Amino acid sequence: MSETRIRMAIQKSGRLNQRSVSLLEKCGIDFPWRQNMLLNRCRDFPLDLMLVRDDDIPEYVRTGVCDIGIVGQNVLEEKLSGHGHGEAPAEVAVLRELGFGHCRLSIAVPKDRDYGGLETLNGTRIATSYPVILGRFLRASDVSVDIVELSGSVEIAPALKVADAICDLVSSGSTLQSNGLEEVETILTSQAVLIRARNGAPSATEEIIDRLSRRIDGVLRAGKSKYIMMNAPASRVDDICEILPGMESPSVVPLVGQRDRVAIHAVAPEDVFWDTMDRLKAAGAASILVVPIEKIIA
Repeated sequence: MSETRIRMAIQKSGRLNQRSVSLLEKCGIDFPWRQNMLLNRCRDFPLDLMLVRDDDIPEYVRTGVCDIGIVGQNVLEEKLSGHGHGEAPAEVAVLRELGFGHCRLSIAVPKDRDYGGLETLNGTRIATSYPVILGRFLRASDVSVDIVELSGSVEIAPALKVADAICDLVSSGSTLQSNGLEEVETILTSQAVLIRARNGAPSATEEIIDRLSRRIDGVLRAGKSKYIMMNAPASRVDDICEILPGMESPSVVPLVGQRDRVAIHAVAPEDVFWDTMDRLKAAGAASILVVPIEKIIA
């Protein structure tokens, strides 16, 4: 009887590739990494990685070529929203937001252009690689423009007189600034997401997807959390517990040979900032350690 395996589509190269691979490695999934191969078979988990263009991932998942995939929300919306299913990719479900690949799809205009709101774009030309999302946004805003679809170097379109404005992905905004552009409207905020087809799958496939999802959840929780350890007077435990940004009640352990002092251990579901450590110190804590967590399984 053949082993049940699932197939995952990830970006072959680009901004989401390394983060996707790193996430899987943190999940304990080992595979022979060959970027020039279409399919990579994982050694210790029933998963095969399919390395493809990010634009193709939503369609591969929708049609069942792959069981799951990692893709940016911007690509998911652009490629499947216009698939005859209204304003959402109805045949694909988002299982998890993955917390990396953050960006936004925004309209930008030349800095020397007098911008007074969306209505001032009526009758203009806007260059973009996201005509579906842009068109939907403008229709909802009752704005009529000529959308110029470009596959790359969208930011230079105004300088080349190809368009009056652009709609493109923005992370830091430095590319816009270097091309004399100013961000004026945000259409969509995006990050990497784990997706699957909405159609039901065999129970064996579902079980593997659930196992992988639990591992991913453990890694994501750990990435947002810190483990805090400190020593403190036993009389100040209540005060310190009020300061700790704890996930659960902290562990309090007596110190050997010191009846009036204890060790306090806690998991914080957020970053621990210097002001928190200063408050803990003022409350009597000493030898404070804050360390990263590799995995958390609920």
